[in-house]
Amino acid sequence: QVQLVESGGGLVQPGDSLRLSCAASGFTFGRAVTTWFRQVPGKEREFVASLFRSSSSTNYADSVKGRFTISRDNAKNILYLQMNSLSPEDTGVYYCAASSTIIYSSIYDPSRYSYWGQGTQVTVST
Repeated sequence: QVQLVESGGGLVQPGDSLRLSCAASGFTFGRAVTTWFRQVPGKEREFVASLFRSSSSTNYADSVKGRFTISRDNAKNILYLQMNSLSPEDTGVYYCAASSTIIYSSIYDPSRYSYWGQGTQVTVST
């Protein structure tokens, strides 16, 4: 059974930082596409950042570029999202997603991913 378990969310103030983690079991991140999405009530699930099979191939949403960093520890099978300079607009439930078959042009589409974590809440508020 494939399981992705997220952690690291919480309540922070604007300007603070968080690091989210996504630990996988029954699945190997080393040869996979691994991506972070986020979602707020009433809105579509939004692409945040993706690591396409290797650490040298990353992609970020314009809204987080320069503030967020996606990385992966393949030996530990953990995906990370370092989130700096957080603002209230970053509030949402953050999900990790993975696929061993997705192609590069489809990384933004949530429906193309095979596996999902349960989500972790990030709240940025004064």
